[in-house]
Amino acid sequence: MGKNRTWMYAALALGGGFLGGLAALELAPAAAEAAHGVRSISTHELVLVDNEGTQRARLSVSTSGMADLEMMDGQGRDRAELRVSDNGVSTLGFYDSKGARRVLIGAAPGQRSGITVYGSRDRIVAGLTVNSNNESSLTLYDPNTGRARVGLGVATDGAPALAMFDGAGKDRAELHVKSDGKPGLALADEKGKTIAGLPVKSASVEQPSD
Repeated sequence: MGKNRTWMYAALALGGGFLGGLAALELAPAAAEAAHGVRSISTHELVLVDNEGTQRARLSVSTSGMADLEMMDGQGRDRAELRVSDNGVSTLGFYDSKGARRVLIGAAPGQRSGITVYGSRDRIVAGLTVNSNNESSLTLYDPNTGRARVGLGVATDGAPALAMFDGAGKDRAELHVKSDGKPGLALADEKGKTIAGLPVKSASVEQPSD
């Protein structure tokens, strides 16, 4: 399907890998310096409880160097977490009443960032990523298989592309507009071979004779 298809594949592959990495690490902004003149307490864990003694928040640093702020609801269930790893990867996660991930926002060194939304089966159903080259992509996933089905992206040169995948994750159709403004449509079979396309060609318009 040409150059645009190759770029879209790369954008979705990198974006999917990055989102998966965030989910595995579950990451947040860099720690701020302590305010001047405020007394400090040095500890590995600080727990806050409400008037009933229910744990509502916990701030801790793990043996692996992960700084973690957890916030719980009135029943003590973890509903939000802000994390920073020792290598600077950060995430903000939100969870439902059963502890399943629902939304994850993350950023990593190298100016790559992303947002993932999870379905009821703890599978990613939508993901938005932006890389260091300012390429952005929005990917929608099959909630049953976890495979990408639709990808919408914009390349560094501003060229947009829309790709659609079959149940096996194969790129089957793509609509794009090149940086010079020329649109195109490409269709492929299950082996990735182009079977049809609609490139725009310039054509002269015949003027009626007097």
